[in-house]
Amino acid sequence: QVELVESGGGSVQPGGFLGLSCAASRMVDTMGWYRQAPGKQRRWVAIIRRGGGTSYAEAVKGRFTISRDNAKNIMYLQMSMLKPDDTAVYYCNAIGFGGEFWGNGTLVTVSS
Repeated sequence: QVELVESGGGSVQPGGFLGLSCAASRMVDTMGWYRQAPGKQRRWVAIIRRGGGTSYAEAVKGRFTISRDNAKNIMYLQMSMLKPDDTAVYYCNAIGFGGEFWGNGTLVTVSS
């Protein structure tokens, strides 16, 4: 079992910056961020592997940066040039130990 706790959500104006964190109870190989906008399905945003390899969804490429601190079991998502379409609940995801785990989510609202 892996417990995940997100933090850092909030409200920001378009073009602004916001950072998210996800603290994991233990080290896992692959971690990622997903988001779910109102009335829409949950979608993948970015993933990062233990060795540091990353992948991004096209919608956020060049604006979001995913990183992790393996010593602290924390993953980050730095979001810049935010758009109203980025408004969603952001979920931390981890894959390892034969399972897939989710955090409870943190709300990000981009609005003027």
